[in-house]
Amino acid sequence: MTVLGKSASLPIPRRRVNAPALLLLGVLLVAAAVLAASIGAVSIPLGGILSFDLSDQHQAILSTIRFPRVLLAIIVGVSLAVSGAAMQGLFRNPLADPGLIGISSSAALAVAVVIVLAGPVSGFLGLYSLSFAAFAGALIACFLIFRLARLTGGFSVTYMLLTGIAINALAGAGVGVLTFLSDDQQLRSLTFWTMGSLGGALWPSVLVVASIVIPASIILIRNARELNVLLLGENEARYLGVDAERLKRTIVICTALSVGAAISVSGIIGFVGLVVPHLIRLTLGPDHRLLIPASALLGALLLLLADTLARTVVAPAEMPVGVLTSLIGGPFFLWLLIKQFSGRFSL
Repeated sequence: MTVLGKSASLPIPRRRVNAPALLLLGVLLVAAAVLAASIGAVSIPLGGILSFDLSDQHQAILSTIRFPRVLLAIIVGVSLAVSGAAMQGLFRNPLADPGLIGISSSAALAVAVVIVLAGPVSGFLGLYSLSFAAFAGALIACFLIFRLARLTGGFSVTYMLLTGIAINALAGAGVGVLTFLSDDQQLRSLTFWTMGSLGGALWPSVLVVASIVIPASIILIRNARELNVLLLGENEARYLGVDAERLKRTIVICTALSVGAAISVSGIIGFVGLVVPHLIRLTLGPDHRLLIPASALLGALLLLLADTLARTVVAPAEMPVGVLTSLIGGPFFLWLLIKQFSGRFSL
């Protein structure tokens, strides 16, 4: 029997991945990135960006404000969408998302602790204190999931789900208590973080997040074929040579690291990890070899467009991008569900 890492010997039909679909999404993402870089309080000509013929002022705006924000939107979108696709494959449920196992809520609790109890922090640590706290909260959630799931003697998906529900409940209660204890300024800071924003994009944070999200996403993509086999069930996957326990650990660790790094700089952004994989699955099929990379491209594209809209629709003010993704993603996802199941049930 083969083990994970030697997936080439798995008896799984090898079908060609839909390269034109990935190419189209890639082209759209590049076009959206150029468009996003040109739109803002100061309009920058598209021709100048493409020809690199820009004034000193425009170059400064692009290098210090626009490009970091565009790249951060792409990286966060990739993280949320890829993690969502992997979690849906792991739980064999198209309604699963990274927040299901308590990652987002634990990060929110850690941020609330720093905002309400730690007070202002100066220097370099103060600049990234919320990011450090959110990432630490996500890692703590991952550690608790592993420790509690091990009590069953294995790595049960059902027990992991129940653990996530408990973590979400406890973290929500903790955030509620800290919200009650906070003053007006602390409450404002906590509220804006939980609504999600990419307004604090800086090159150091972009590089740090990219160094975590990109390797984690590559690992998840490399496990796409094993996720296909896992859809048959854990016992069947073991018979076909997949180390199901190792695969589940890999998925959870990569998801926790990737999502924790992403939300540490963006706050909580909802519906990207839920809607994007579901939309790709409906249009391109359930094969994870296509589903995960296509979700990465579409997630980056949608979050980039949402962030561009969020910072321009109410200019000179800025709408939290998490609010915008929820306003758009919620009704859209309900429409998808109604369209998918309307023919199956009748009142």
